[in-house]
Amino acid sequence: MASGGARGAPARSGSRAPRALVLTGSIGHGHDSAADACRSALATAGTTTTVFDAMALLGGPGRWLGEAAFRRAVSVAPLYDALHFSQLRAGTPMAEAMEKAASARLVPRLRHEIAASGAHLLVSVFATGAGALGRLRRELPEHRVVVVCLDAAAHRLWAHEGVDRYVVSSEMTAGTIRQYLPFADVVVLPPPVRPGFFVAPGRAEARDALGVDRAVPCVLLMGGGWGMGSLVDAAGALVSAGYRVLAVAGDNTALRRRLQALARRAPRQAGSGVTVYGYTSQVPTLMAACDVVVTTPGQTCHEARVVRRPLVVLDALPGHGRENLLLQMAHGGALACTPRPASVVAGVAAVLDGAVDADAPWPVPDADAWDRLFLQAVGDLVDAVADRGLPGDPGDDGAVEAGAGR
Repeated sequence: MASGGARGAPARSGSRAPRALVLTGSIGHGHDSAADACRSALATAGTTTTVFDAMALLGGPGRWLGEAAFRRAVSVAPLYDALHFSQLRAGTPMAEAMEKAASARLVPRLRHEIAASGAHLLVSVFATGAGALGRLRRELPEHRVVVVCLDAAAHRLWAHEGVDRYVVSSEMTAGTIRQYLPFADVVVLPPPVRPGFFVAPGRAEARDALGVDRAVPCVLLMGGGWGMGSLVDAAGALVSAGYRVLAVAGDNTALRRRLQALARRAPRQAGSGVTVYGYTSQVPTLMAACDVVVTTPGQTCHEARVVRRPLVVLDALPGHGRENLLLQMAHGGALACTPRPASVVAGVAAVLDGAVDADAPWPVPDADAWDRLFLQAVGDLVDAVADRGLPGDPGDDGAVEAGAGR
C-alpha cells in the first residue's frame, strides 16, 4: 500500500535513536489519536517523543479563538462548505494568507521548542503544523519532516515543499496531496486504530457487562469528541422505534445533559431505552455490544470497522466531513443518512435488514502491526537523523515524554 521514494528499516540498533517532536491540534480529537499512534510507533524504535498542541503554541487568545471560530463555522454548514471547498481546497490567496499568518506565530515558538528538545525528526498530524514545519525545514537541513494526514482529501494548507514525506490513509488523499505537489513523496497506510478495539469483547459478553438485553436491537450513537449532529432527536426517534440506544456525548457537557433528560423521560419497554455516556474509554465495549454504529465521519468509523460493526454515517459535518463521508461509502459496510431523525431510523433499519456487509477484515491485525508499517514508511528518515541528538540531553534512555506541551 505504499507509493513514493525508497523506504528504510527502523533505526539501526547500533545507532542512538533520534528525538522526535509531534505536532497535533486541539480541534477535534482525531488529531490527538493520530499523534498518539505516531508516538507509540516511534517509541518501539526507542525514540523519545514530545507532543505539542499547535493551537496552544499559537499563544495568547489564538487557541481559544481558533477553536471557537471552527466550532461556529462547522455549525453553519454553508459557511464552512464555502471556506473549505472554495478557499482551502482551491488554495486561494485568502487560504494562503491564513496559513502564513498562523505560521508566522508558530515558527518562532517551534524553533525554540525544537532546539530545547533536541528533536531532529519533526512530525505534524495537523495542517497548520505542516506549514510551520515545512518552513522550518528550509533552515534546518539536518532535520526531517513527516506529515500524517488522515483526512479523505487534503486541502492546500497540508501541502508544503519542505515536507520530506507524507503518510496518508488512502489513495484519494495521496492524489489530493499531489494536486498541489505533483512530485511529493507519499506513503499510503491504513489509518491507525487504538489497541483496545482489536481486543474488544464479543457481543454477548459486552452486553452482559453493560446490562443490555441480548435480544433487543442495540444502536451506538456518537457524534465524535464534540458530539456533532442532532443526537438528542435521533436518540428519541430510535427509542420510539424500539431500539436500545447507547449515546455518547463526548466532551459536550450540554449535549450530555440533554441526553440524560431524554433518558429519564424515554419509555423503557422490552429492553429499549437510552444509556448516556460522556467522554469514555468504554467505546470498544460499547461498539462490541451494539448491532450498528451511528456516527459522524472520522476516526470512529475506522474503530467500528475493526470491531466489524456496520455503520450509518451522519452527513452532519460540512467541508472535509463530506469528503470523509464519501470515502466511507466507497469502502462499503456503511450507509449515509441526514441528521433528521427519520433518516437515522431508516438507515439503521436498512442496515439491520442486511443492506450492507460489515464483515470485511481490517487491513492490519493489531496496533503493533500499524506501528511496524509506520516505521517501515519513515525508517530511512529516522536513520537519517539518528545520532544527531544533543549529547547529554534528558531522555537518552529512549523514554517517551507523554503529553508534553499539551
